[in-house]
Amino acid sequence: MDITLLEKSKDQTKLSFILKGVDAAYANSLRRYMINKVPTMAIEEVEFRKNSSALYDEVVAHRLGLIPFTTDLKSYNLPSECKCKGAGCAQCQLKITLKAKGPKIVLASQLKSKDPKVEPVYPDTPIVELLKDQELEFVATAVLGVGKDHIKWSPGLVYYRHKPKITINKNSFDEAEDAAKKCPVNVFEFKNNKIAVDNDNLLKCTLCNACVDACKHGEIHVEPEKDTFIFTIESWGQLSCKEIVKESAKVFDKAIEELNEKVKEIKAD
Repeated sequence: MDITLLEKSKDQTKLSFILKGVDAAYANSLRRYMINKVPTMAIEEVEFRKNSSALYDEVVAHRLGLIPFTTDLKSYNLPSECKCKGAGCAQCQLKITLKAKGPKIVLASQLKSKDPKVEPVYPDTPIVELLKDQELEFVATAVLGVGKDHIKWSPGLVYYRHKPKITINKNSFDEAEDAAKKCPVNVFEFKNNKIAVDNDNLLKCTLCNACVDACKHGEIHVEPEKDTFIFTIESWGQLSCKEIVKESAKVFDKAIEELNEKVKEIKAD
């Protein structure tokens, strides 16, 4: 298995790479583990002290739950894996408070966390509008969780596609210029009555076969490379893309080890 980095954003929220030497089942398992098995921090419970806004407690709580928080995986455990066995301690939960009085729009930046490493990713996210003399006060509990249990804990969007493989059997033919122009992402270049692949744009190919349809005698052939995938990760901001990849690999390896142990137990019986 080989990995080649394609693109990485400066803010660490988007990453693209080529994964070679695996099948579709492995690629999809990796994608699902990144989305569903990598833990992040999110609000799970809210205890309201005051709420005279126009929104019910349940609506405000739902909005709070969907606010992404920066996550420190080294300082917190999943409740199911904590020494307190989920009863609640400083190792598996964090208290977040808010006290506001209108008139104002309450923003995520007004949430007060006891841990400076855990704070809203997008501080300008509006929570609720308070009119004159309306008040909102609560104590929220944030815990680690995984996207498999609720989407609020999912660290981001992960998707992949096959790397395209384009074969030009004949670079000079009657429909060559038309075939080059038909490509919606400009994968081809046409010079001196000859068509060629523009390697700078090759990975933009969507396998739409517009170029193939423009040829009368199969001069161009487009197919996916079965064992090579172009992965893209878009983080919501709780973790960097690098952290998502590392943590998903860690969880994936642990799952494989557990499976191997189960298989050994079955064979022993």
